[in-house]
Amino acid sequence: MVVWIIGLSGAGKTTVGEALLRQWRRTAANTILVDGDAVRTLFATAGDEVDHSLAGRRRNAGRTIALCEWLDRQGMNVICCQLSLFEELRAVHRQRVSGYLEVWLDTPWAVVTARDSKGFYAKALAGEIENVVGVDIPFPRPANPDLVLDGSGAAGDADALAASILARLEGRSP
Repeated sequence: MVVWIIGLSGAGKTTVGEALLRQWRRTAANTILVDGDAVRTLFATAGDEVDHSLAGRRRNAGRTIALCEWLDRQGMNVICCQLSLFEELRAVHRQRVSGYLEVWLDTPWAVVTARDSKGFYAKALAGEIENVVGVDIPFPRPANPDLVLDGSGAAGDADALAASILARLEGRSP
C-alpha cells in the first residue's frame, strides 16, 4: 500500500507523514516513510546534482515513485511525502502498486508562505532564487485525490490529520 501525501512546500506533508507513520506502525510494523527531500538528498550524496528545475523535479519524482513501487513489492506500507507536480506520473504509479491513496494537503498560500521553514518562498519572491513551486513553477491542483485535507491547522493538528488518513485506510469515514 502506498499513501502519497502531496502539497506545496510548507503544507505539512512531512509532519503529517511522520504522525501517520507513528499511528500506522501500531498495527503494521512494515510501514516506512519516504520523503521527497530525503530522496533528493540521497541521490545528491551519490554525486547527482541537486536540480530544482522542472526536469530535475521530474527526475526526482520518477526516482521516488520507483523506490515506493519497489518497497510496495517487498510488502511494505509506504507513506510518501512529495510535492508531486506530475499528474500523469501519479496516474501510472496508482496502477502499479498494490494499493494507492492520494492525499492532498490543501494548504492556503498565505499559510505556506508564513511557514516557509526552508526560506524558499521569501528568496524566490525577492528574486534571489528560481524554480520554486508556487512562485515561478505553477502547482497544478491535483485532479483526482482520494482524500483532501486542510493543512492550515484549522481542521486539527498533524495527529488529527493522520488519524483521518488511517481511518480512510481502514475503511472508516475520515
